[in-house]
Amino acid sequence: MQVKEKTASGKNAEQWTVYILRCKDSTLYTGITKDLERRVKQHNDGKGSKYIQSRRPVTVVYKEKKIGRANALVREAEIKHYSKEKKEQLVSTFH
Repeated sequence: MQVKEKTASGKNAEQWTVYILRCKDSTLYTGITKDLERRVKQHNDGKGSKYIQSRRPVTVVYKEKKIGRANALVREAEIKHYSKEKKEQLVSTFH
């Protein structure tokens, strides 16, 4: 189910999830989606990112909600620029 909230301008904004997956080889993958359950299934079925296709199965190790795709993309880019150590620290706050 997609959640919509009003933005400051009064327009509806969809809720997006920024997520981190742990791959079979222990690498971390960061992405965004409106439906996390569906997206993880796509990744595990080999229909997601090419990076993940040879690193399945994957599990969700971190997620956070953002209102609007633009906000989710900004946060995704921020996390992707983190060092592996900083990503692991972020993941440790999720569990």
